[in-house]
Amino acid sequence: MALEEAGDAAEVHRVFEEMPIVMYAMAGPDHRIVAANAVARAISGRPGQVGRTVAEVFPGALTQQILEVYDRVYRTGVAQPALEWRLQVEREDGRREEKYWDFVVSPRFDESGAVIGLTQYSVEVTGRVREREAERQRAELAERRYARARDVVVALQLELLPGGMPVLPRARAAAGYLPAEADTAAGGDWFDALALSDGRLALILGDVAGHGVAASATMGQLRAVVQDRLLDGGDIAAALAAADRLAGRLPAARGATVCVAILDPADGSLVYCTAGHPPPLLVGAGGPSRYLPATGAGPLGGGGGPFPLGSDRLAVGDLLLLVSDGLIERPGREYAESLVELANVAEDTAADRVLRDSGLTPVQRVCVQTIELLLRPTGHSDDVTMLAVQRVLPPAPLRRSFGATLESIAPAHAAIGDWLRELGAGDKDVTALRHAVSELVTNSIQHAYRGGAPGRVRLSADLDIDGQVRVEVADDGRWHEHPPSISGGLGLVLVEQMVHQFRLRRGHHGTTAEVRHRITTPARLLIAERVGPSVAGDPELLLVLDQPSAPGPRVRLDGPVTAATAGVLAKELQRLTRNGTRPLTVDLTGVTLLASAGVVVLQHVLRRDAEHDGSLVLYAPAGSPAQHVLTLSAMPHRTDDPHAAA
Repeated sequence: MALEEAGDAAEVHRVFEEMPIVMYAMAGPDHRIVAANAVARAISGRPGQVGRTVAEVFPGALTQQILEVYDRVYRTGVAQPALEWRLQVEREDGRREEKYWDFVVSPRFDESGAVIGLTQYSVEVTGRVREREAERQRAELAERRYARARDVVVALQLELLPGGMPVLPRARAAAGYLPAEADTAAGGDWFDALALSDGRLALILGDVAGHGVAASATMGQLRAVVQDRLLDGGDIAAALAAADRLAGRLPAARGATVCVAILDPADGSLVYCTAGHPPPLLVGAGGPSRYLPATGAGPLGGGGGPFPLGSDRLAVGDLLLLVSDGLIERPGREYAESLVELANVAEDTAADRVLRDSGLTPVQRVCVQTIELLLRPTGHSDDVTMLAVQRVLPPAPLRRSFGATLESIAPAHAAIGDWLRELGAGDKDVTALRHAVSELVTNSIQHAYRGGAPGRVRLSADLDIDGQVRVEVADDGRWHEHPPSISGGLGLVLVEQMVHQFRLRRGHHGTTAEVRHRITTPARLLIAERVGPSVAGDPELLLVLDQPSAPGPRVRLDGPVTAATAGVLAKELQRLTRNGTRPLTVDLTGVTLLASAGVVVLQHVLRRDAEHDGSLVLYAPAGSPAQHVLTLSAMPHRTDDPHAAA
């Protein structure tokens, strides 16, 4: 086409400059920018883009897989689109902005047909993605939504996999799992992390060929055998020999691969076996990554092993990754190339150099972000599973002391919550132990220091080598029984039901309440789009918020309902229900802690409502802290939103 057919040069330049999308033209294999419109220049906030390479203008392109797309298009001469990529751009002033983009990278050719450069146009779609994320967060928890949407085969597989990873003083574990054909198929990948009685941590990652009922059932049988043998002495060779014998009798299990590793967090010693499975990857805290040597054992079902062991040692800060072949054998990737790419991306995510400030621990970050970054250019055709453990320094024990007043309840349950989240404990465990601490602090204040007598309440928490948290709430007062009441003893009953062990010791010099509870960190079932952002911390004030847009009278509670805030709630509910004569829906979705004092208030309001034939409705979504306590207390409530249709 003759140049004049494109239009006047000045007009073409003006149109290019004013296009409301990002447009770049690049030359050469190093992708040197030769043209950039106004929107493109404004993205980085860096002057003088033209004449510099993409890597110089956007340093984050080196770790966010962008240059890999450019290199492939330049090498193959085939355009490549990308949808909703999450990218972080570091501006000239050091600020990092995270946004989502749709973009297309296309080759530029010379007269002979050789590739001489690239063009790229991009459209920001952050608003679209954020809106979708907001809708997801307003829905019920992702795990429950997935459980309802999946068929019975997938539900079976998820039931067979562990819901959480143990948390040990010197080791942090995490897992990420993405099923093949998300939402429609169940695969044969399985994983486990077991806290052994001597303080060691066993990690297992296996893969049964195929999908569907047979693969899930076979996986469950193999997992049970390996788990049982490891818990009975921690002998890897004996566990694999037992699984091998089972696989010899089960045709569906023949050829299954498994990697087992046992870490002693105290000294970092590691023993492992790769039975036909990809070798573990060690991401060093102060050096490059390296794959551990395969031990030479074959897949299960081959007839008796042998199962030789390898050994290594983890320094403090080192990460060990076990991965399924679904992450290595990705579409369009050679095996060796994929191994190198996995090691590089795992290094970057472990060091928090990519999608920074995620709020995840290093092992959680590696499991989530590595899978996201590696799969978004290629997709996946098989289950993808990653299991990670990091050797860490033991956490400092929690030691706090509070005045014996109701105002101490909020800082006490905030202190235990912050300490547990630093350990990576899951929401259910945090909720249970925060509830227990609030009840026990309230108990000390009301029984040990009757009538407002001065005193102190001491809170301590330790993490034992077997993954149990030991919490003590102690005082120096003398126990005083209260007159019988509706709420008498309810708080301690709830504590006993929510934790694994509870003991109360009373003496002449004070009362000590001891709670033991084994904590875990959640294993993450990933979704094809991405893992959502972390949720903001809980408020410490109780807010009673009117909902004027609801079709009927409705309020939402946000924050903790404890002895310190229950009085405010009682007055508000009395006013809003007009002493039980006015209908009201109470949305407990935002309640972070429902202590026994709050239960008593709600019981009283329900009883008063029934006397006046009113229509008070308590709404607590399934899985929420309030729903758990209301169920234990046998109080009527709804888990579905009564105003959802409206």
